[in-house]
Amino acid sequence: MSKRMAGRGDADLDSFLERYEIDDDAELYLRRVGNVFAEFGELTQDSGNISYGVEVEGSRYFVKTGGRPGESRGVLSHPTRIQLLRNAVRLRTVCNHRILPKLYRVIESPNSPLLVYEWLNGEHLGATRAGRDDPSSAFYRFRSMAVSRILLCLDDLFDLHEQIARVGWIAVDFYDGCIIYDFTSQRLGVVDLDMYVEGPFRNEMGRMFGSTRFMSPEEFEFGALIDELSNVYVMGRTALVFLSDGTLDRGGFRGTDALFDVVAKACNPERGDRFQSMKEFCRAWRAARYG
Repeated sequence: MSKRMAGRGDADLDSFLERYEIDDDAELYLRRVGNVFAEFGELTQDSGNISYGVEVEGSRYFVKTGGRPGESRGVLSHPTRIQLLRNAVRLRTVCNHRILPKLYRVIESPNSPLLVYEWLNGEHLGATRAGRDDPSSAFYRFRSMAVSRILLCLDDLFDLHEQIARVGWIAVDFYDGCIIYDFTSQRLGVVDLDMYVEGPFRNEMGRMFGSTRFMSPEEFEFGALIDELSNVYVMGRTALVFLSDGTLDRGGFRGTDALFDVVAKACNPERGDRFQSMKEFCRAWRAARYG
């Protein structure tokens, strides 16, 4: 049987996860085959992508698309969004870390591929500046958890990025908005890695995409090399955001002296004085954590 699907009558021919191509608009197709219980558009994804929470035959999925050409007010053009979605697929095929949601299928449609992911229960940690001080926000509640629980999450984040470096990719635009945390199950998930890049590259933007709280100095410098050393800095900043007030003030850091020393070295503005790889950074972090 052909894997190409078209028309309303085809909705029952194969299961949702066996389809490779459709002729319909993505949203119309998803509403026909299942219950769209959530939509994430321009208010939540400034890239211009449109994503959906879809329930099909009792199972939930997160489906990410590049939206429709010419209909988005996002910061990225439609062709760029499509390119980045395919980039995310390439990364996911070489990195299978436990905190990444499973990618079940890529379904081609006239306007965009549909990336069908596992649905992650939980809350995005990304918040506005005001929201970070709101006790009801996920970000505030995450930072208020016991240090031991935050450290376990950092262990996972660092391990993920060590694996990503090992397969030759560089993190770009990583920040708290990429993190989903389920406070009930205490499960961490990482999403939206579309902008990660295969191999070191030069900064051709000046101020790159990302949150200043997490970014390395070279992500602000036109022509600077973006590589593993940049990611070492970003991971150090991640620890400072969640264990401190985002600064290298030792008094505000909720961790041991040994952990603080690791983070301080990772966040050195001089590239030569940082850990020289994610592997080296993670080895030092684990030694400080576990002795």
